[in-house]
Amino acid sequence: MEIFGMKFDCVVDSISHGQIPQKACLLPLISKLLGYCIVAASTTVKIPQILKILEHKSIRGLSVAAFELEVIGYTISLAYCLHKGLPFSAFGEYAFLLIQAIVLVAVIYYFSQPVGTGRWMRALLYPLLFASA
Repeated sequence: MEIFGMKFDCVVDSISHGQIPQKACLLPLISKLLGYCIVAASTTVKIPQILKILEHKSIRGLSVAAFELEVIGYTISLAYCLHKGLPFSAFGEYAFLLIQAIVLVAVIYYFSQPVGTGRWMRALLYPLLFASA
């Protein structure tokens, strides 16, 4: 029996025979389950901050450059994991954090004082740069 790449056969067989599953069988399963729990938890990490900005209509005290660098960091991490062919449970949180970080940067741009042309050009060229790679 396999669900999301997790094999439950050895655990089910051990339990059905009244035995505790072997360590070699149980550890990969626990690792995958924890990976998926982290991915699930990462889906809402930045939402409170986004909602707070939208509620107050202010980005006072926030560094735009820090959030732009965060987007770049998540992009690099996600690209590396995809390139290495890692399972989704090992890198899935980067996908969700990247989406939230992009939304956060867009909200910050929206509530910024007049944003210069250079910053908008950087924001527009960013997805094109990585899409062409």
